[in-house]
Amino acid sequence: MITALIALIIIFLLCSVPIYVSLGLASFIAVLFFSDIQAMLLIQRLFAGLDQFALMALPLFILAANIMDGGGLSERILRFARALVGHLSGGVAMTTQVSSMFFGALSGSGPATVIAIGKIMYPELLRGGYSKSFSGGLLASAGAVSLIIPPSITLIIYGSVTGVSVGSLFVAGIGAGVVFGLSSILYIYIYARKHNIPKDKKATKREVWETTRKAGWALLIPIIILGGIYSGIFTPTEAAGVSAVYALIISFFVYREMTIKKFYQICVESAITTAQVLVLVAAAQILGWLLTRGQVPQMIATLIAENISTPVMFLLFFNLLLLVLGMFIEGVAAIIVVAPLVFSAAIALGIDPIHLGIIMISNLAIGMYTPPFGLNIFVTQTITNTNMKQMLPGLLSFLGFNLLALLIITYVPEVSLFLLKILQ
Repeated sequence: MITALIALIIIFLLCSVPIYVSLGLASFIAVLFFSDIQAMLLIQRLFAGLDQFALMALPLFILAANIMDGGGLSERILRFARALVGHLSGGVAMTTQVSSMFFGALSGSGPATVIAIGKIMYPELLRGGYSKSFSGGLLASAGAVSLIIPPSITLIIYGSVTGVSVGSLFVAGIGAGVVFGLSSILYIYIYARKHNIPKDKKATKREVWETTRKAGWALLIPIIILGGIYSGIFTPTEAAGVSAVYALIISFFVYREMTIKKFYQICVESAITTAQVLVLVAAAQILGWLLTRGQVPQMIATLIAENISTPVMFLLFFNLLLLVLGMFIEGVAAIIVVAPLVFSAAIALGIDPIHLGIIMISNLAIGMYTPPFGLNIFVTQTITNTNMKQMLPGLLSFLGFNLLALLIITYVPEVSLFLLKILQ
């Protein structure tokens, strides 16, 4: 059955069948024609895969992200970031990167970050003397950091699949996300110095204060989320609801850029996005159950134990696998399929499960803008009206520096775990 299942998935993917259809349909065909498992069990697993408390956070964080974008929070974060770094070499591009990191801490969504920041900053980048290739590569890669910085949807999925604490993953993602973002800022600085990109005028203390004050309500959101989780006031799932309500109150009554009509449209968009994610989660859960029933995780764990004896070699193999996989498969699907297969083997080698999750998410963040199928590339193209050939040089440049960050995150566990050790 397992051989038929894997063969069917590969055939469907090569035929450009949507991933959730490929996983779900292949599972049903394999069960119906190549096993004695009752089909009703798959239906039960389909719903059981979604019946998890941690997954309730997904629609709420998606709703919160869309409210923040529509309620004026992203624009104020941009002004705040520009006041901080606009006067440095590469200031406009650094503003884009820093704003994406802040917005990622609000939304947890890569494509949402690309759209929210890119629509405003892409014209500014071109006016600032940056090439289309550089600007496109920056937007696609900057949006990817949202997968790492909490509250990240992919971290929630990893926690639900493996049983690792989502709150601990959120805290660990802060250090890794900062390192990831700093690697891009380093390349921006080098590029700006090499091409003599003009700088912004340095903001006055009054301007810095004003932008900070206006963005302050938005900047409180990650503090509320992480502070609430680690003080024990609410769970990560409850934090998602708190962030959505908080963003709605700020958008309606403080910034006053939200209307009933706009809120209705945001709810519809959030419902569609949630359905797209959860149907993929459900299909992948069926696949994961069948692979577990077929002893595949145990076989992989045995294979790794017999051929890979050190954590260093395991992590090298793990990174290479995920980098390749990330080129073709969306992050949520990759987590649900791969995490259960390697989790036991990694724990046996002494790798911290929280660190393993951050490594996995960092790889998949890079996959978000790696050709040929990185989702952020296609989202960026809708904003910039550029094709893959035009974007490729910029993408590869940021990719090189982000791979350096990945090596640091992988082989220096303290980058991810030092905050956890402080809080414990």
